[in-house]
Order: sequence, then C-alpha cells, then structure tokens
Amino acid sequence: MATKFPFRSTLILTVTGGLAVIIPLLLMKIGIIDGYTAHIIKMGGVNAIMAMSVNMIVGITGQLSLGQAGFLAIGAFSCIFFNVDVGLPLPLAVLCAVSLTSLVGFLIGFPVLKLSGDYLAIVTLGFGEIVKVVFNNLKKLTGGPNGRPFDTIMRIDGELAFVVTTATLIIVLALLQNFMRSTYGRAILACRDDEIAANASGISIFRYKMIGFVIAAFVAGLGGCLYVMDVGFVKPDVAQFLRSIDFLIYVVLGGMGSMTGSILAAYVLTYLQEFLRFLQDFRLVIYPVILILVMLFRPQGLLGTKEFSFVRFFGKISGILRRKYGRA
Repeated sequence: MATKFPFRSTLILTVTGGLAVIIPLLLMKIGIIDGYTAHIIKMGGVNAIMAMSVNMIVGITGQLSLGQAGFLAIGAFSCIFFNVDVGLPLPLAVLCAVSLTSLVGFLIGFPVLKLSGDYLAIVTLGFGEIVKVVFNNLKKLTGGPNGRPFDTIMRIDGELAFVVTTATLIIVLALLQNFMRSTYGRAILACRDDEIAANASGISIFRYKMIGFVIAAFVAGLGGCLYVMDVGFVKPDVAQFLRSIDFLIYVVLGGMGSMTGSILAAYVLTYLQEFLRFLQDFRLVIYPVILILVMLFRPQGLLGTKEFSFVRFFGKISGILRRKYGRA
C-alpha cells in the first residue's frame, strides 16, 4: 500500500518556516529591528545550530561531549581556507568545510566512542583544547592567536546573513527531526535508552553511536561556517572549553533530547547575555542564578524530551475554532 503524502503537515511547516524568515526580515527593513538586535538574532541562530549539534550527542545518543567548540573552529577555519586560500566559491567552500569537519568527527569517533561517561567527557574536552593549541601554532593558515578575518557578503549585508542563518537553522531542524523518525534514528534512541537490550536486538551500538557523532560534527562544522561568515572574524579561542560549556547549557536548559527546546534556550540565553550587559560585572552573577533557579524548578529543561509541534499546535487551534463557531 502506498504511503499517503502528508500534504497538510508539509504545508503548515513550510508556511511556518517561511514566516519565521519573512516577518523578522520585514521588521528589519522598516527599522523596527535595528542592526544590533538583528546581530543578536543571527548569533542566536548560530548558537541554536550548535545546540542541536550538542543535543545530537548528549540528548540523542546519550553521551557527554565537551569538545563541540573544536568542531566549530575546524568548520570556521576550513571555510576560510577553502574560500580564500584555495579560491573556491563560498557555497562550495562551505560544503568542503563541513565535509572535512565530518571526516575529523569520524576519525575522532573511533577511539573516543569506545569510552563512556566521564571518560568520554574528558577525552572530548582534551580534543577541543588540542584543536585550539594546533590552530594557535598554524599561523600561516589561522593567523595564530590573533585569528583571521573573513569578509563576505554576509558580513556586509546583515539582512542576507539573517535569511541564510535562519533558513539553515530551519532546514537542519527539519532534517534532524526526520532522521530521528527513521530506522537509524530509532536505533540510536534504542542505544541511548538501553544498550544491553539494543545489542540483544542486533543493533550495533558502536555503529549507531558513530552515526550520531558524525552527524553532530557535520552540524557543528556548519555552525562554524555560519559563525565566521556572520562575524567576519575567528580566533582559535572559539575552540576553548568554556564555549563548549555554553552550548551544553543551551541543551540542558532546553531539554536533553528536545531539538526545539535547545533552539528556544539558545535564543533566550543569547539575548539574555546581551540584555544584562548594563549590569556590567554583576551580569556574571545574575546569569548563573537564573540558570540555577531554572534547574531547581524545572530540572528536565524547558521542554524536557518533548518536541514542539506546529502541526499539533495549529490542529488544536483549528479544533477550538470549530467547536466555538460550529455551535454558534
């Protein structure tokens, strides 16, 4: 029997994704959203992509990784290398950069994924620090500790940068959610929930953990490319441990296993960091206090393991309207 194409769901998601790009863009054009706020929104999108990358490992595969910022740095510097040094067009340079980042994730995954728990966290933490040290010493390719500029049309045109970043975020979210509903995604979730039962069912634990790890590296490399194109500059310090902790905080606050929760937390915390700047040094105290309160009263995160569904949301709205006006 042929599977019926979900036309209604596809239409709702397409329209919602289009509005998420068009409405803020129109507000930018008429001046309601200024350049500074637009930049915060762009960085929120980059952080959301990185949060999904971390969630792919922490929330979906059930492993603790503290080195995702290292993949961001690899993606960012590779994008510059392929575009400026090799001379490839920017879209092709991005494709080569994320492919290289995925390859590094594949090679790192072999020794790393044989570990678990705290040992895996320590090794991935070391990976991020190694990336930072290596890039600090590759001065011809990375500019050393001073970093390297990268002028693109996205750096000049903030509206274009917003469209590209937000559209990429929406596409990555759609692809990851479809992947999680596939046979491979369900196998990864089975490995996360109970490795013994999954192994007894014939599921290769290492294989599916590797798939999740490589996908996470791919998404992180894409986030690195968007980061350097939006900011126009990158330093090896982006691979440091604290940056990976920031991404992990987005996942914990949004809900481990919830991609939409991670996106929501990334946008909220990115804006909160900028909003609290008027407090100067006190910002470093109030920001952690807010996180502690959330963890005390909502330890599972904003959405827990659930995903926000626009299809269900509009279904409920349409049901309420039918009941209200149908009786009238």
